[in-house]
Amino acid sequence: MRKQAAPGSKPILMEKIIQTKAANASAFTPSFPLGTMRVLLLAALGTTLFIAGCGTQAPAPSPQAENKTVAPAIPPEIDDAAKALLGSSAQVLVFGDLAKTGKQQFLAANVVPKTPDSKVAGLVVTRAIIAENRDGKWTEVLHCDEYLKNAKGYLGMTPVSPVTGWKLQFEQSPMLGLQLYFTPVQTAVETHPAPIGVRWNPKAKRYQSLDRNYEHFLGEAVALQNVRSQLR
Repeated sequence: MRKQAAPGSKPILMEKIIQTKAANASAFTPSFPLGTMRVLLLAALGTTLFIAGCGTQAPAPSPQAENKTVAPAIPPEIDDAAKALLGSSAQVLVFGDLAKTGKQQFLAANVVPKTPDSKVAGLVVTRAIIAENRDGKWTEVLHCDEYLKNAKGYLGMTPVSPVTGWKLQFEQSPMLGLQLYFTPVQTAVETHPAPIGVRWNPKAKRYQSLDRNYEHFLGEAVALQNVRSQLR
């Protein structure tokens, strides 16, 4: 049993003061409903995340920006040479060391603005050339108009009847150089002709056509009657 102090003693006074302070402290302690506490916690969490996200790191580029490539500008001298050989509507399609010989060449064509729908991919052209820079002068080494020709004559597999338009496809190989595929859009004798492959022949040192398997070069023909030459 706790011994009571005499009236007017100091321990009783101190005990009352402590109790009064505790009561006052509890009176000023804020109390919130449970729902209000949740709202305050979520607000504090959102503020923390906002501050953490305000870093200096730049946003990652979009996939479109990463995949966007800029085509090399066509040198004015090449563009002028193409227009001099094919007219003002000439378009330079590709240029550089196309034959892997160390000499500069370019492929240019008169492209039909609206390519008709077809199962064969490629550009529709009426004329196309490959020109080579020889001692500062651009010289044709392959010519395509109604027929496929080089300096020696008509390329093998060229249709005997005139072709008014060609579907042109091309690709560049690190080993073989530029490879072209000419498909007649419409001829009088063939409804669905096969593409004619053309590539630089390092032995003959000129562009020649290839057989149906695109493996062996074909010789040229001086006359159209002999345009389908024997394998060479």
